[in-house]
Amino acid sequence: MVESEKHDVTLNPERQEVARRYARQNRQLLVVDLGISAALVLAFLLSGASRLLEALLVGWGLSSPWILVAAYIGLVFVAYTLLLMPLSYYSGFVLPHRYGLSTQTLSGWLTDEAKSFGLGVVLGLPVAEVVYWLLRTYPDTWWLWASAFLLVLNVIVGYLAPVLLLPLFYKLTPLDNPDLAERIRRLAERAGARIVGVYSIDMSRRTTAANAMIIGLGNTRRIALGDTLRGDYSPEEVETIVAHELGHQVHHDLELQVILSVVTLTASLYLAHLFLRWGVALFGFQGPGDVAALPLVLIATGLFSLVIMPVTNGYSRWRESMADRYAIRVTGNATAFAQAMVRLANQNLSDANPPRWVVWLLYSHPPIAERVRQAELTVYSQG
Repeated sequence: MVESEKHDVTLNPERQEVARRYARQNRQLLVVDLGISAALVLAFLLSGASRLLEALLVGWGLSSPWILVAAYIGLVFVAYTLLLMPLSYYSGFVLPHRYGLSTQTLSGWLTDEAKSFGLGVVLGLPVAEVVYWLLRTYPDTWWLWASAFLLVLNVIVGYLAPVLLLPLFYKLTPLDNPDLAERIRRLAERAGARIVGVYSIDMSRRTTAANAMIIGLGNTRRIALGDTLRGDYSPEEVETIVAHELGHQVHHDLELQVILSVVTLTASLYLAHLFLRWGVALFGFQGPGDVAALPLVLIATGLFSLVIMPVTNGYSRWRESMADRYAIRVTGNATAFAQAMVRLANQNLSDANPPRWVVWLLYSHPPIAERVRQAELTVYSQG
């Protein structure tokens, strides 16, 4: 393993064994989550419960399509959240505490869940209303208009997230290390990335895991360092982590991701369009704009996401590897990069050597061991 002048950092065998168990349990929970979700949607469709719910709402006088969509989707969202709450509690609270990754109290976790639910309602219902208006108004081309609408919405949310959404969960404060902040600013200038500042984000209120990120767009873009990142990490190691994030800016990954999102979102909604054309007559719905046909949309988009997941993850790993190489090159410190990766694996319980099929199917980043080997090769080639 790579050595530094300051530390001898290696993957901790005991932590890696725990990381493998944690990863296996998370994969099992993912399968359970997908299985339950699929079973609920299919049962809701095939049992006629979706049409029954719509009929009940109309019988209660909610005949306006706008009110009907809000009531139907609101009730479905509440029911789904409650049915999945035990699994969410176990995967999001019990398991992280069992493995020492969570510092959050139960009341804090429940508060975050309530905030997430509220955001889902506040943001989700207007989106649903627009999509169903498009379905009713443009039944043949709704999927194109909906794709454009959702793309614009994602850009707006990305711009506003640091100032409106993130503060609901985290507190961002200017980094109280002037030397490190200036070092990061100079790194951002070299990358041509305009940022409004370097901040610390209070991750330690929820987790022991460490991370750094670039958030926002345009004049809301900022660099945020998790306060859990600053303990044993040297300034050089933090610099390489930030340099990786800046590598995405240099390689225009945001713009490329927008293009990819346009393609995948449009394809997903077109498949939903085909499902609706096929299923409306089969299940006796009134048309593609019938809100009771929502399960068909969920099935189509869910299937598309599963099928395309290895492709999108493979693309993401490629871009992440490019960002790694940029970080090593721009800092000129492959040793610090390798050390940072090892520290993150030890601290975050990241499985450094997952099975190849797991990487192919689920990983959006190269495994830690692969990222360290890339840095080691650079050290050896320079030595």
